[in-house]
Amino acid sequence: MRYAGVEYERILNMIVQNAELIHVGDLSEPVCDDADDDKFLACAVASGANIVVSGDQALLKTSGYRGVTVVTPKVFVSEHLE
Repeated sequence: MRYAGVEYERILNMIVQNAELIHVGDLSEPVCDDADDDKFLACAVASGANIVVSGDQALLKTSGYRGVTVVTPKVFVSEHLE
């Protein structure tokens, strides 16, 4: 198991209880080195989210774009769930 000791059910329940569907357009300019990852930033900005959780290196480099912090799953768990 990649993240031994992590209570996945707790995380999944939190997502299910707080999830919202957001209709999102494209960003006005490319942000991420991998253009396919811009959709995650667009969703975060449109929804007013301030954190994106991802292990994607290209997306992690965009942390701070329009107030959106991108963190790894490990950082998210240690800073927000423990």
